[in-house]
Amino acid sequence: MSTAKPLPGQLDPSRKLRLSRDHLLDLLFQMIRVRRFEEKCAELYTREKIRGFLHLYIGEEAVAVGVARALNDDDAVVATYREHGHALLRGVPMDKVMAEMYGKETGCSKGRGGSMHLFDAQQRFFGGNAIVGGGLPLAVGLALADKMAGRNRVTVCFFGEGAAAEGAFHESLNLAALWQLPVLFVCENNNYAMGTALSLSQSQRDVYVKAEAYQIKAERVDGMNVVDVEAASRRAVEAIRQGTGPHFLECHTYRFRAHSMFDPQLYRDKAEVETWKDKGPIVLLTRWMDNNELLHPDDLQRMEEAVAEEIEAAVTFAESSPWESVATLKQHVSLPANNPLTPPPNANSEPMETTYREACHLGLQEALQHNDRAFLMGEDVGHYGGCYAVSHDLLAEFGEQRVRDTPLSENGFTGAGVGAALGGMHPIVEIMTVNFSLLAMDQIVNTAAALLHMSGGQFNVPLVIRMATGAGRQLAAQHSHSLEHWYAHVPGLRVLTPATLEDARYMLWSALQDPNPVLIFEHAAQYNDKGTLAPCPQGVNIDQAAIRRPGKDITLITYGGCLNKTLAAADALSQEGIDAEVIDLRVLRPLDTATLVESLSRTHRAVVIEEAWKTGGMAAEVSAVLMDKVFWELDAPVGRVASEEVPIPYAAHLEVAALPQVEAIVQAAKATLRGGHE
Repeated sequence: MSTAKPLPGQLDPSRKLRLSRDHLLDLLFQMIRVRRFEEKCAELYTREKIRGFLHLYIGEEAVAVGVARALNDDDAVVATYREHGHALLRGVPMDKVMAEMYGKETGCSKGRGGSMHLFDAQQRFFGGNAIVGGGLPLAVGLALADKMAGRNRVTVCFFGEGAAAEGAFHESLNLAALWQLPVLFVCENNNYAMGTALSLSQSQRDVYVKAEAYQIKAERVDGMNVVDVEAASRRAVEAIRQGTGPHFLECHTYRFRAHSMFDPQLYRDKAEVETWKDKGPIVLLTRWMDNNELLHPDDLQRMEEAVAEEIEAAVTFAESSPWESVATLKQHVSLPANNPLTPPPNANSEPMETTYREACHLGLQEALQHNDRAFLMGEDVGHYGGCYAVSHDLLAEFGEQRVRDTPLSENGFTGAGVGAALGGMHPIVEIMTVNFSLLAMDQIVNTAAALLHMSGGQFNVPLVIRMATGAGRQLAAQHSHSLEHWYAHVPGLRVLTPATLEDARYMLWSALQDPNPVLIFEHAAQYNDKGTLAPCPQGVNIDQAAIRRPGKDITLITYGGCLNKTLAAADALSQEGIDAEVIDLRVLRPLDTATLVESLSRTHRAVVIEEAWKTGGMAAEVSAVLMDKVFWELDAPVGRVASEEVPIPYAAHLEVAALPQVEAIVQAAKATLRGGHE
């Protein structure tokens, strides 16, 4: 190793690592490789070969290069939308990265992800994330899965300083510290969150101090100094492997190019950019090596030639690669479910009297008893026993590792559930009420539902999310939502609405066998309902709607909390000689249209009942499906009964007036039978 003194303000590798000339040359080569790739991408963008958003990493190469040198092959990397360099350094082949930039089917994500969504399961590269801070909960979940499985692996999460203002940042750091997870947070502080300077957006501009507030070991390093970054990364990773919990690196760096290729850069001085370029990572290392006689005359030329050759081959590969056929458009949205399903091991052999709450409890207990990878996570699920007492006594039976109380951080722990599913676990995430799920919608819609598609089929998310839904308990507007139809709008999700004791008991067992994210909506007003739980030795089908009452005159279609009201309405109609068939949708996505078509082909009239608002609701979707599929079978327009278009009131009489009631269902059925014009 050279003993030459560093120049003022330059690298001093002798203080950090025992470095050989070959090691330094490799660091320099990797930075040049990333830089030239990015420059080629910028050129290709101007030629309209690459489209969409293109976020270049030019100027920040030292961070990814330094961190990558500290990792093992089985460690995991979660990146940001500026992730081309991270992907290359993780070992994703350049030709596949370039093909992905083009959108070709030979790309690392089969052309489904593009610049912001590079994935490679073989390299354990869990991709970029277009949502600022969106990858942080994912990394926490991956680390959680490793810890629960007893694996000595590290998950690294890269993000910009702008993410430190997001709730996901704080929720993720808190969870990682609380559970002492093996995750390394790497903040690439490039001074600007898009076009807003850090000084204008955050009162505490030392990001690592925020990590220290969560009692995470944190360090700030010069992100232009690749040796400092590598040394700090090695220290952090070694400590994490020794069980010291999460660590945090703030790497102070600078992007020389615009935020994206759309960005005119009106927010910063050209002189500022030039000042940073003069102390850029490639310049810094080249200068130090040259001054210490470690850089031979032809070293740079050899590197540039090798990189140019690799880039040329990658471009040729991308140019010559085929576009994916439009015929495959619908692939990689959901994986096919296991068929046939494994029957539940604890199915009751005799009818038993119980409540909806206890049926849900039995389903949870069964899952934890017979699926070693399953665990329950959510607010108050453990010591409190669940907001609705569904998880009572489970903590005592299964312990804190399998029944995890979380902070009030829906986005954070739901995202951690996504990450844990990617890490091989079967998490059951409980969101206390459906209105709280709005805080987690980013992770549900942007991540859980989209990962399989964005990754070109590489990463599925076998996650179950349970939540209470519905009104009828005088909880006023913010705790009385019925939003399950919002999620039924999203490809990639399965949406279940158990309304019977049997579905409440057995749907979870079936859902845990689904390789896709499954949302289960339990109507909160039903938890105290009592009834007879019938034996279901084969479990329940989560693909089909159920005919709860056969009939021949009219079809009443409903789900969830409106099922019992609809059955009561059918009984009332029968007193007047009207034989109503009642269909419980049970599965809002994917919708079982075959059962609906078959029923309407017999009855020729339908009313759809739901507790959500009528505008844009599930009833509107079902009505449209019926018009599309059985228009010529209909003898009257499809009727709809839904909640009034008001936030749900607190006062009992007003709440009753706002929600669908039996009499309204009866009247809608009669009107439809008369032609539907009333």
